[in-house]
Amino acid sequence: MRKVKHIVVLRFKQGTTESQIEGVFDQLLDISESIPGIEDYVAGPNNSPEGLSQGFTHALIMTFTDAAARDGYLSHPEHVKFTEGALPLVESVAVVDFEL
Repeated sequence: MRKVKHIVVLRFKQGTTESQIEGVFDQLLDISESIPGIEDYVAGPNNSPEGLSQGFTHALIMTFTDAAARDGYLSHPEHVKFTEGALPLVESVAVVDFEL
């Protein structure tokens, strides 16, 4: 079984407060500690000096034990509930996964 890296980049809507953004990432941290198959979670604001972020302001990476764990996370009720609550704050999102 190969591990899966799940990379998400986000641009929050104008007017979204730092407190709201922190809340989004705090919720993801809680989820990462409660849904089986998530080995690691890191997130933070973009600080790249390259100027290639295409307006994305934040990123997160989750490491899953395998593709089945990733698939379970995507359909897990906690993740679905989180997504429904967070997406109204998000202007744009991109997701890329790859196996190690």
